[in-house]
Amino acid sequence: MNPLILNIHNDTTLREIKAEFTRHFPFLKLEFFRKSHGHGEASPAKEMLSDELSIGEARGQGEEGDFSVPLSLSVEQLEDAFDRRFGLHVQVFRKSGKIWLETSVTDQWSLERQNSHGQESTSRPD
Repeated sequence: MNPLILNIHNDTTLREIKAEFTRHFPFLKLEFFRKSHGHGEASPAKEMLSDELSIGEARGQGEEGDFSVPLSLSVEQLEDAFDRRFGLHVQVFRKSGKIWLETSVTDQWSLERQNSHGQESTSRPD
């Protein structure tokens, strides 16, 4: 599978970025937050940003441009890149059955491994 290319521009909505990410990784999703979280920490739900916000509205500063997201990129690397390069605080969630879990304990796993694990845990019978 080719790397995902996300177009990070001030007029792009968070919803558009999230939808493109999940199209590429169907058992993962992104959520955007007001503040960053520490490595291995979860982000408080009350800090979650609305999907309707544009990138420009969601951040103070950061660059615009294309972001190549290879399958081998770890969750930690993805979250760090969003923060450092684009000024956006994201958390990756993985589908597990009918619920979404923050990947904070497995942030060192690659996106490909996270997505595969989500697929396996979602396809298991209850």
